[in-house]
Amino acid sequence: MTVPQIHSQSLLPAARTNRELSRLSAGTTLAVAHIRAQAELEAAKVDGIAGVAGKALQDVALLSQMEQALATAVPHASGRLATVADLAAIAVAGVVADAAGRIGR
Repeated sequence: MTVPQIHSQSLLPAARTNRELSRLSAGTTLAVAHIRAQAELEAAKVDGIAGVAGKALQDVALLSQMEQALATAVPHASGRLATVADLAAIAVAGVVADAAGRIGR
């Protein structure tokens, strides 16, 4: 009875395959970590933009409320009050747009 001889060359493809699979696994792990980190960054950007927009909405609502109260007290000034409130709202909207552009980069 003869015992089959194992040649070292027959192990080379298996070792090479194992190395390639290890590299592939490590590369996949890094790629997934990169994607998750990027997603977390994008979510933080959304939170920042939403925070700025929420504050702007509250302040514009307060400006509108103040405009209405003053226009009720002084009806003759209602046109001028509306102009000032509109200019302020436009300026606030500009800040939101600028912040979204800066944060979103």
